[in-house]
Amino acid sequence: MTAGYKHSENDLKIMQSIPLDIKIRMTQSRIRGWVNEYGEDGVYISFSGGKDSTVLLHIVREMYPEIEAVFVNTGLEYPSVGIFARSKENVTTIRPEMNFREVLLKYGYPVISKEVAECVSQARKGLKSGKGYYSYRLAKLQGTAVDKEGRKSLYNQEKWGFLLNAPFEISHMCCNVMKKKPAKAFAKKNDKKPFIGTMAEESRFRKQQWMKNGCNGFEMKNPVSNPMSFWTENDVLQYIKENNLEIAQAYGKVIFDDKTCKYRTTGCMRTGCVFCLFGITQDKERIATLQIKEPRIADYVLRGGEFGEDGYWKPSNNGLGYWFVIEWLNIHNLGIIYYKDIDYMGIYGNERTREILLKEKIKVGMKRTEVIDDDSNN
Repeated sequence: MTAGYKHSENDLKIMQSIPLDIKIRMTQSRIRGWVNEYGEDGVYISFSGGKDSTVLLHIVREMYPEIEAVFVNTGLEYPSVGIFARSKENVTTIRPEMNFREVLLKYGYPVISKEVAECVSQARKGLKSGKGYYSYRLAKLQGTAVDKEGRKSLYNQEKWGFLLNAPFEISHMCCNVMKKKPAKAFAKKNDKKPFIGTMAEESRFRKQQWMKNGCNGFEMKNPVSNPMSFWTENDVLQYIKENNLEIAQAYGKVIFDDKTCKYRTTGCMRTGCVFCLFGITQDKERIATLQIKEPRIADYVLRGGEFGEDGYWKPSNNGLGYWFVIEWLNIHNLGIIYYKDIDYMGIYGNERTREILLKEKIKVGMKRTEVIDDDSNN
């Protein structure tokens, strides 16, 4: 086990394989431990309106019916998710200080994952400063970072090195500004510690956090309880089905798929922030789905865009300009899908956007040719 960690990856695999009825009892035990530590008035449920937090809300309130839930209304949710969240009893709604467009203008677009976006953002800062700041992040993107033993780091991200040259700013700050900051402000003001419905399987970062802190992070700087950390996506859907829970309309219904022998939703697989491009490589139809379900919102997300004084592509007054971001990313084989019933490139593109996209296609094509030549020489 890694020094300073409470659990190993094997511990997580074992816990994830446990039957759901046992997981429920384990989760209840962790909830009870959190309440025993801080009291019913000293905790709250972080409730996004999504299916994971809906299950968390149900389990907690079966044990402690009066515990407050808090919904951070970012404006990035499917409308039905926000409506669903606000429909529940004893739910306090809070808002971030900035809207999403303002976050994009100040920090940049959320691309690939929070970990990758942070790495790209900080590596770019190092390159611009010329002072060697954030050099480790740059090394990770170049694939040259090493661990303490001098071996190639497992955290290298060279497959995303091309993002250093993206014609738009890339940032991890949207979650911090729009979700974490208002939630932390609420927790501090009211002296309450949250229950959060995140799971370790969702990302490497969340897995590491669970390995380090366990479900109840009593020793964290900002203590957080993740009592469902060792659950899986299928566990959540099974719980919803077996308990006949109401979920937000965007998900449709939960059904059992005989082909995969797993549960699934008939609507959206995940909701979260519908404008976000984090996790887009695992959910390539996210924007296309938004176009079908919420065409007006999707059009605002895709249309518009302009180059700022710093030379980077940014949202404009008439839209967030995602069409250009997606077109550039897809040159690198990301395969993000969006419907082109509206000719966004023709309407909002210009000589500069066409030149940038063409040059990137040529550059990527040349690299592919070099790879083929290297393979043939071997």
